Amino acid sequence: MGSVVVTCIGSSIGKIGLTTQPSASNQQINAIVTCENHDPEYLYYQLEFYSEALQRLAGTQAVPIVNKTTFEGVTLRFPHFQDEEAEIADVLNTWDAAIAVTEKLLANSRNCWLALTGELLMPVPISTQRQAGSFPPSVQAGIPKLPPTPKGWRKVALGAHLHEINRPVNLKPDTEYTLVTVRRSRGGVDKRSVLLGSEIKTPSQFFVAAGDFLISKRQIVHGACGIVPPELDGAVVSNEYAVLGSDGEIDPRFLRYLSETTYFQQTCFHSSIGVHVEKMLFRTEQWLKRPFNIPPLDEQRRIVEILDTSRQQMASAEQQLSLLKAEKRALMQQLLTGKRRVRLPSTEAASA
Repeated sequence: MGSVVVTCIGSSIGKIGLTTQPSASNQQINAIVTCENHDPEYLYYQLEFYSEALQRLAGTQAVPIVNKTTFEGVTLRFPHFQDEEAEIADVLNTWDAAIAVTEKLLANSRNCWLALTGELLMPVPISTQRQAGSFPPSVQAGIPKLPPTPKGWRKVALGAHLHEINRPVNLKPDTEYTLVTVRRSRGGVDKRSVLLGSEIKTPSQFFVAAGDFLISKRQIVHGACGIVPPELDGAVVSNEYAVLGSDGEIDPRFLRYLSETTYFQQTCFHSSIGVHVEKMLFRTEQWLKRPFNIPPLDEQRRIVEILDTSRQQMASAEQQLSLLKAEKRALMQQLLTGKRRVRLPSTEAASA
């Protein structure tokens, strides 16, 4: 009870804990019992601050480990007064409490997002599904099962409203072109590089326009799809991508949210061919024959508006959490190295 425990082997090296009751551990965990003149919570934060250094001490061996001799050689810093240790720990405890509240807020935002996605789009969200077989978490390989069509919606093949767009590029050797890529897990369309026409190795290139729905034919099994943003209007992609446009009956933003569902991802998997998940090739024409439940356009836009709001709340919580962690880290840098004092102890003040 009151011991600081540190994991010193494997991928969890540097994980820190503070026991609150009598406990036992194996030899993979070092337990430190502080002397009476030191505060265990202060030691906890010291070791948390140096956790990355512990990981570096483990080296690059197959099973990384920080042995007892190496661990005992780690140098930590302590103020001259135990009261100051406790006050530093109290300050950092306050930050941890704020971080814990924000983490709960983020978890609630994510749960709200999942509930809304399931309620508004009908299929079960990807992140709530159990993964099939040995595929990576980004892959949904199960048999696509379209839920019953809600009242007022239509069961229709996507090809009835989506079509491939081909805008061939006549590459000029001395002209610069912006190349884009699509990140996995619906991570969006990003700029990959800017190259001269003479530097582009794949001659078959096509222009994309803002609002196009872009699918990576070799990465869609991992959810690589998204909408081309305005700042990438006029960029180029190779024939490894499917560029899709709508006839106006499907809002690309609705399609983007539809891609969050298990059913969408499963149809992409089953519309791809190949013997290995990393080498599968998407067959656009086959996928466009798949039926989907599609609401009227005005309802699509209403769904987009609701999900946009929910996603913004989630992004705000994520940003707040990231800022709190960064600010705590900066504060630890000051307090745990003596660069900043919580207060001047009265004994020092009397002798000054």
